[in-house]
Amino acid sequence: MSLKKRILNNGLASILQKGIRVLEQLFLVPFFISAWGAAYYGEWLTLTIIPTMIGFSDLGFGTAAGNSFILSFASGNMKKTADINKNGIYLISLMIGVAMILSIIVLFILDYSAVFEKSLINRVDALYAVSFLILARLLTFYSQMIQAYYRAAQRAALSMNLQTIFSSSNLVAGLVILLSGYGVIAFALSQLLVVVVFTLFYYFKGRKTLNFNQEYKGEINRNIIKSIANKGLGYLMSPVWQALYFQGSTFIVRIILGAEAVAVYNTVRTLSRSLNQVFYMIKSTVFPELQFEIGKQNYKTAQRLFRLAILSVFAMSFMGLIFLVFFGLPFYNLWTQNQLEVSRTMWYIFTSSMLFNAIWWTTEMAFGAVNQPKKMAIFGITGALISLVFTYLGSKYFNLEGAAFGAIILDIILVILVVPYGCKLMRMKPSDLVNHIIPDFKYIFSLIKNKI
Repeated sequence: MSLKKRILNNGLASILQKGIRVLEQLFLVPFFISAWGAAYYGEWLTLTIIPTMIGFSDLGFGTAAGNSFILSFASGNMKKTADINKNGIYLISLMIGVAMILSIIVLFILDYSAVFEKSLINRVDALYAVSFLILARLLTFYSQMIQAYYRAAQRAALSMNLQTIFSSSNLVAGLVILLSGYGVIAFALSQLLVVVVFTLFYYFKGRKTLNFNQEYKGEINRNIIKSIANKGLGYLMSPVWQALYFQGSTFIVRIILGAEAVAVYNTVRTLSRSLNQVFYMIKSTVFPELQFEIGKQNYKTAQRLFRLAILSVFAMSFMGLIFLVFFGLPFYNLWTQNQLEVSRTMWYIFTSSMLFNAIWWTTEMAFGAVNQPKKMAIFGITGALISLVFTYLGSKYFNLEGAAFGAIILDIILVILVVPYGCKLMRMKPSDLVNHIIPDFKYIFSLIKNKI
């Protein structure tokens, strides 16, 4: 299958996957409320905080191991690939065991403190349900490693489609449980069974798809484990610094400007970033092929994919910016039923961040493609902290307009830091992004004209 065809398939699979994920977040809500009642459902959401938080405990090991596996496989080093596979599975399994033990301890402490006694959900039901959900969440730690099999086989679209089937199965299982009148234990158990069945199928299908050379069985290697762990910590920092930025800025606005200002600040930020999901799909479409070409040392092809991704996202973000400048504010007023007042200055500041965000976010995939996440983590933390300082000063002296400027500082800083280093990882210069604009645009238009 040609590179163009694979990218097209990845794009279509990414669109479908994104749609199902949005549906997964919204579809079951009315059924929950209808079957259990609003208060009971609210208690359920509170309980699910525990498995959600535990979900961070994989420390990015799956991502680190998966990326290492692909780069090694593409380079043709089958012995090292087998070692990475075995050590990756071993480390993930170890983390699942440790996380399960910690979860049991946490549940014991909460139960001893009579936390579940205060819930609308029966204490025993809550303990069983949360335990099932925790185990289900822990088993998904294998998914990043297994996903690497498909990407190494250049069948990333198949992996995305299987993940979409998994999400759809969760929806169907949950819907059947709710419509049948069952409670939290049955719902949690249904989710666990779906995860178990899917993970087994996903693993064996992935191995078959890759047809991985069985000549080497792989050996436990402390250096490989240490490397995966170090890179895993780098990947973990991505959600950490983003949480620091988003939650920290919200807290600052609340303390300085009040609750109503928080409502304005967060709703404007949310709407101004609403089109970003479209841009992110381009990144997920290109990334698997980009990484494989890097692993094969085909940097000329990889550089072209990299440039095309950035150019496409920037062009789309520019059109999105124009749309939001002219039509975004009226839509915002309609969306909020004219209950919140937003100045044009604040609106323009937030919407302009789309351009900067599109550039650095797309460039950031180079860090994952070569499996070097630590530098991006440092850039992210640095940018977030500086942004929070500007948000504080801006809120204090220039109200919401100043807070908006503080928010956009992050995107500006990350463009300055991420783009040059990302280009360096791709063995190219930042000026190459500009110098190839015309031929790259011509190439994109030829793809559109010929329908890939």
